[in-house]
Formats: sequence, structure tokens, C-alpha cells
Amino acid sequence: MKFEQYVQYDAVGLAELLRKREVTAAELMETAYARMDEVNPVLNAVVRQRREAARQEAAGMPVPTDDRPFAGVPYLLKDISQALAGEPLTSGSVLLQDHIARRDSNYVARLRAGGLIPLGHTNTPEFGLKNITEPTLYGPSRNPWNTDYSPGGSSGGAAAAIASGIVPIAGASDGGGSIRIPASFTGLFGLKPTRGRTPVGPGVGRQWQGASIDFALSRTVRDSAALLDLLQVLQPEAAFQTPLYPGVYAQDMLAPHSRPLRIAFTTASPVGTPVSEDAVQAVMKTARWLEDQGHEVEEKLSPVNGVRLMENYYTMNAGEVSAMFISLERMLSRAIRPDEVDIITWVFAEAGKNVSAAEFVHSLNEWDVAAAQMAELSARYDLYITPAAAFQAPKVGELTHKPDEISPWMRVSELSMNEQRQMLYDIFERSLTYTPFTQLANLTGQPATSLPLHMTQDGLPLGVQMIAAKGREDLLLQVAAQLEQSELWIGMQGNPMMG
Repeated sequence: MKFEQYVQYDAVGLAELLRKREVTAAELMETAYARMDEVNPVLNAVVRQRREAARQEAAGMPVPTDDRPFAGVPYLLKDISQALAGEPLTSGSVLLQDHIARRDSNYVARLRAGGLIPLGHTNTPEFGLKNITEPTLYGPSRNPWNTDYSPGGSSGGAAAAIASGIVPIAGASDGGGSIRIPASFTGLFGLKPTRGRTPVGPGVGRQWQGASIDFALSRTVRDSAALLDLLQVLQPEAAFQTPLYPGVYAQDMLAPHSRPLRIAFTTASPVGTPVSEDAVQAVMKTARWLEDQGHEVEEKLSPVNGVRLMENYYTMNAGEVSAMFISLERMLSRAIRPDEVDIITWVFAEAGKNVSAAEFVHSLNEWDVAAAQMAELSARYDLYITPAAAFQAPKVGELTHKPDEISPWMRVSELSMNEQRQMLYDIFERSLTYTPFTQLANLTGQPATSLPLHMTQDGLPLGVQMIAAKGREDLLLQVAAQLEQSELWIGMQGNPMMG
């Protein structure tokens, strides 16, 4: 199959071709790898391939069925939490460059049961801690729209792979916006499902205390809907569960609304940082379009204290990274040195040592306060709309800290707890200015999307975020499917790598 034909189809479309026997899984693999060979040297989206294994799987793959709806469709996994048995899983860290996964993660096992064939793993920042993808281990990923710019993070490699046509859909995860941020920066559709909707583990019942969830990035809404039909699960061992959706997402997203929706929106940064005129325009024209469709739309500030929310978010990050260091040091049988990890990772690990159990629990309690505030908002409004990002993508290297900045941060262990907290906020202030809107849904557990609805004057995509009540991915997909057919949807139009 030629790339020009391959790129016209999403994952559901490729599965239909396979079902009709108009193409073979082997042909799709060869096309995907040929495209990878062409663009990956520039984009650095894929950091690891499994070419021979994928070819063998493709050769023996039957055509798709209802039980295996994606049989033979190529897929890429994210190099963190999405383990493939016998393959490296580095989490973008030099420390783990030789780590080999013993078994498939539950997420990957479910994907493979649905027939998807993993081609390899995509680039991610160290331990998924940044909104850009520039790890020391592999180097930066680049944005297919303009390679001077970042595709975002932490699922930046996945976004670059999709937006350049290597695959139509790829594994991603979202612990603070890591699906929605790269979706916004690369013109993709990004859905973060409800906490507890998709598989976790094995070996853990939650990720980042429930803030992080594994799912995907896609070019089309129906691909994400069909994948959610495949992945939604009730795991007895999981810390969080949400009731299974009784319908079929991929079908129900096409249904008309039973009544006009009540929609609130804001363009104000929850942490008081600037918001670009492009981001404001993106939200306003979306609000006008929805109003023209007969929905009730009004402006409404977030009820949540955004600054305090971020402080609680960093407290969780510090505790998680510090605990991870304990596990890694036991595995390595030695202490981790600061020169072995990114400065962000080191500061989190050191700050986490000063977080008491009481403070950590109190911080999580404040997540619940925010969840209650957003539940009250959701009782009044069906959707809450914000920019997905406050600005277009940063340039590669723009948010990577320079040596003169890093030097004072190496003294983090000498500081008091309050000084460490302030240091964390200061370290992230520049990157948070780009993406202050996405963390809310992670801490409340709500589903949220980024939709490609705006193009900046620099010719870069910028997404609009929609948040719904817990369990209402169906509503988000329904509205997204309608917007996908509107003149607002930019998709891949204008993307030089997609012709």
C-alpha cells in the first residue's frame, strides 16, 4: 500500500480494509515502517522499533472481527507504563535504559487482544514529568507542523508519529495534560478518560494517585471512541473504578442531542498567567458555534483555586518521585546521583523527602474538594470549555533549563520544606504558563478532550479543551464528532508532512 493511500484512512478505516481483504496486515506494517524510516530521523518520534516481531505478528493475523476489531492495525506504544514483554521500557530515563519488561502491562494486553500490532515505543520526557519531550536519553522530538517547535509532552513522540502519518492512532497517557497538550500542539484529537475507565497495572492499582490514566491520541474522533469501547474495563484490583458505559461509544457519538446543552466557558488562566489572543479566539469561536447550534452558552470562572491546585499537584509529584527513587535504589543496590537524572526529577525526589504523611493526605483531600466543586459545576453545566493550552507550542529547547538556571537548584536538599515548594513552583512557572488548564481534570478525575479547532498566525494548531462530568465521555465524543464535521476543525489541513 502506498503512503498516499494509507494516510487517507484512520484506524477504523484500515480495519475495514482488512476485513474486506483489500489490504493485508503485512502491507500495513511495511507502509508504516517505510513512513517511519522517512520521517523519524527528523522528528525523533519513535525511539524503539520491533520490526521483525511486528512482521511476524502481521503475517499470522486474521482479519478483524467484533471481538478483535483492530486486528492487523499498526500501533505505537508510549515508552512509559505501556510495557511489552521482553522489550525495553525506559520511561525516558538513563537510569532505566537497560530495563526489560517482564510482561505486558494490562493496557497493552488489552490492545493486543483487540488485534493491534505494536510497532515500537515513542519518545517521552523522563518519567513523564514535563509538557515537552526532550529527554537526555533520546533527545528532543519535533513537531511535524514545524520542526523548530515541540510536539509537547509527555506523549510528544506519539503525537509526532500520528501527525506525520506513521500511524493513525498511538498509545499515550495523561497525568497532567500529557494527552491533551500534545494534541493541542499537533492538531490531533486527545481524550483523557474518566479516572478508572482504562486498565492499570499489573503491580499497581493506580498511577500518580489516580491523576494519570493510559489511553491514546488519534487523528479522528471515531478512532478514540472505538478504542474506548475496546479498553473500558472494571478491574477488581484497581483502586478506582467507574461503571462500564452501557452503550457503544463509536455508535452513540453520532446520535443527536436529546436537548440543548448547557455550556460554560472561560479563557482566564486558573493560575493568573497570560493567555494568548489565539487561545482566547479559539474558545470564543467555539462558544459561538455551539450557541449557533442552539445550546445555552455562558462565561463562568472556574470555582477551583488554581494556584492551590497546582501546589497540591506538585506535592503529589514530589511524593511519587521520592517513593520511586526508593524502589529504584533498591533495584540498583545503590543511591541515585543527581547527575543521573533530569534536574526536575532530582528536585521532586529531594522535595518529596520533606513531605509528611499528614501533608500528603491533606493534599489529596484538597483534590476531593476540587472534585466536589467541579461536580457542583457539572450539575449546572453539561460541558466546561477552556483553552487546551494558553499558547501555541514552544520552540524545541525553549523550556529545557539551562546550566546557569540549574546550578542553584542543586542545593534543594539544603532548603526548608516551604523553600522547596517555592522552588518547584518557580521551576515550573515558565512551562505552566503554556499549559495551565489541563491539570484540573486529572486531579478531579473527570474526562476531558482537546479538539483541533484553531490555527495560529504562525501556522501552528491550538486546541480547545472540553471537560464533562465523570463518566460522560459519551457526551464529549458526541460534541467532538459534531465539531469534526464543522468548518472549525483543522485536522491535518496545512500540515506540510501530511501533504
